[in-house]
Amino acid sequence: MKIGFLFPGQGSQFVGMCKDLYNQFFVVRNLFEEINEKIGTDIVNVMFNGPETKLKDTLYTQLAIFLHSIAVYFILKKENIKASCFAGHSLGEYTAIVAAESLSYEEGLKLIKYRAELMSECNKHKNGKMVAIIGLEYEKVYKICQEISSSGRIVNIANYNTRTQIVISGENEAVNNVCEKSLKKGAKKIVPLVVSGAFHSPLMIDAQERFVKYIDGINLQDAKIPIVLNTSALITQNKDEIKKEIKTHMISTVRWYDSIKKMLELGIDTFIEVGPGKVLRGLLLGIDRKIKVFSTYNVSEIEYTLKNLKIT
Repeated sequence: MKIGFLFPGQGSQFVGMCKDLYNQFFVVRNLFEEINEKIGTDIVNVMFNGPETKLKDTLYTQLAIFLHSIAVYFILKKENIKASCFAGHSLGEYTAIVAAESLSYEEGLKLIKYRAELMSECNKHKNGKMVAIIGLEYEKVYKICQEISSSGRIVNIANYNTRTQIVISGENEAVNNVCEKSLKKGAKKIVPLVVSGAFHSPLMIDAQERFVKYIDGINLQDAKIPIVLNTSALITQNKDEIKKEIKTHMISTVRWYDSIKKMLELGIDTFIEVGPGKVLRGLLLGIDRKIKVFSTYNVSEIEYTLKNLKIT
């Protein structure tokens, strides 16, 4: 068995997230004891109790998903479950970087908090959104985006999730135009994403430019576990390659389909979605129904995963 860990991104959050893990596992309680003091927010309370509107705010969402994922990772690590390779979807890539010990947990917290602040501030001044186009091939969606953006409007592919699940991001009108043309070309469904801005698009350029200056000051190390990078779908442990990746990450396409293909080529035959929700599980099964994938978003799912991996 060759295991790959996958860390989810925004959209996986839910009110009550991590609460049962906190009650069940000492390692999670120990982790969360210092959280509010370290980052100066009521993030743990929002994770456990909501309200949902607050949890959906980028300022809280990114920290909540990162903390839930790290908590699950610590549980798996304590149970001696080891992965041969990591990948994280969008925000989840930063969790993968921390889990691979390229960046310390404390620095990771600061990085995610600052990233969320920058993106939230940027969203206030931009009129954009993200939408999933279901049932139309990547090449066709890409061509439509090029047609619309050639007139100066901003829209591009944000996430290449599966062959026929493509997320686009950009200005509201431009996104709507791409959706209309996609439906005419045969798309089956349009699904608005529960996020607060046009992530992974040029609308994030102001936030990205400020983020780059911050990244230059952090202390990255070579990763102890290989990571498949979002924007290139290449595998690396090199700190310079990781730093280069996160310097363009906020405005670049997440090549998730290619990343999973890369992991399959490396011989990964079992995947664990490490964190809240089961979005990545759904995407994996959309790529290949035969893929073995486990969820870990609550106590029962973790127990099921441990049992099926024959870990005691």
